[in-house]
Amino acid sequence: MNQFGIFIKTLILFILLMMAVACNSSPLSHPVRFSDQYQEGDTYMKIRLWGTIALANHQINGLKLTELSGLAWDEDEKLLYVLSDKGYVFHLRPFISNHTLTHIQPIAAYLLRNQKNRRLKSRDSEGLILLKGNNGVRHDSELLISFEKQPRIARFTPQGKWLGNYHLPKHLQQVENYYSGNKALEAVTVHPRFSIITAPEWPLKNENTVYSLQGQHKHTLYALDRNQQWTFPAYPAPKSAIVALETLDDGSILVLERAFTSVKQPLIISIRRLWLGENGKIESMLIVKWDNSQGWFIDNFEGLTHHRAAYFFMVSDDNDSDSQRTLLSYWELLE
Repeated sequence: MNQFGIFIKTLILFILLMMAVACNSSPLSHPVRFSDQYQEGDTYMKIRLWGTIALANHQINGLKLTELSGLAWDEDEKLLYVLSDKGYVFHLRPFISNHTLTHIQPIAAYLLRNQKNRRLKSRDSEGLILLKGNNGVRHDSELLISFEKQPRIARFTPQGKWLGNYHLPKHLQQVENYYSGNKALEAVTVHPRFSIITAPEWPLKNENTVYSLQGQHKHTLYALDRNQQWTFPAYPAPKSAIVALETLDDGSILVLERAFTSVKQPLIISIRRLWLGENGKIESMLIVKWDNSQGWFIDNFEGLTHHRAAYFFMVSDDNDSDSQRTLLSYWELLE
């Protein structure tokens, strides 16, 4: 082979190598702007912003990273569990530098499975909270997940193995009692005093009829183990939806709400802090409100979890649509 042939062969090999590198190095995440006015480290209302990244719809273990609706941080494993509406659980490792979220590393992905170790038929998984994730013991964590179209709350291992169902009050068991099959048990959390608490995305049908006459939804939180419930007005729109709950160390609860009526109206994401008392007593405080008509580059945020100290992750559901983004945002709660 002459020198020109060797050169051509070497050039072809180099091009193929570069193509392979390009195919294998496409990043799973990249930083994006969250606001046209505020930067990382800036304070807005009662939080401080610490970075937002967009996640690509890559496949992890053959499962597409899309329609993310739940988050849970495992301190013992140093992993972020992310729940998809499709019945997938993703294990991700976030990277934080100077308090700022910079990127994530994919670790694994699993299907949720039923009692017979088969893939769940009803895969409308929405709410996520972690049990035993910060007890200093590795490999004993459990995922507590709430579902919509077939309302239920169940425990799973982080690898998707079914561990058991929780008993729901009768009025929460039947999907016919909800406004629709897509407005059922959207969120779940565990409270130090009232144990497991869940909430539908919208009020139940009988409650919704009464409150609609008044022009505003009133959300209800339900304690499974005790005959307790708490009702409070939707915010900031009359028909805002509850999309996530997260209990803090002092027993207060962060409630993540989404207000969306049409593409012609602003998308508003808000967080309020609730203090629950006996006999339905409840107090609330607005923490933050993001409005996409006011310079916030937000999307359909549905998942929320505490990280460490006063820091939190929040994730959006892209509805498996090319017109939406999956955003993972990191911020600090200011006391």
